[in-house]
Amino acid sequence: MNDRTIEQEIQAKGLTAPRVTPDQVGAEIVGETYTVLPNGRTTVCQLTLRNGFTVEGISAAVSIQNFDAKIGNKVARQNAVGKVWELLGFRLRDQLAAEG
Repeated sequence: MNDRTIEQEIQAKGLTAPRVTPDQVGAEIVGETYTVLPNGRTTVCQLTLRNGFTVEGISAAVSIQNFDAKIGNKVARQNAVGKVWELLGFRLRDQLAAEG
């Protein structure tokens, strides 16, 4: 199940309380880079957010024989995007707390 599928389920159930959406997460990301570390089996994805903050996600193949750059990029990006969700959730919760 991906973020879009979950978002569709949330909307179908009419869950309308303040929340972070996939579109909001996507809108925060303004850049991304990928680096394969010298061990040849670890990929780092660094996402740059609108405000200049960066988050990183990592993927690593246990066996170098299983390393695939495209898969490594996808997994590392997915891990980095998870951190963006957490940061936006914190920001929203902070805003809601300030509103009382």
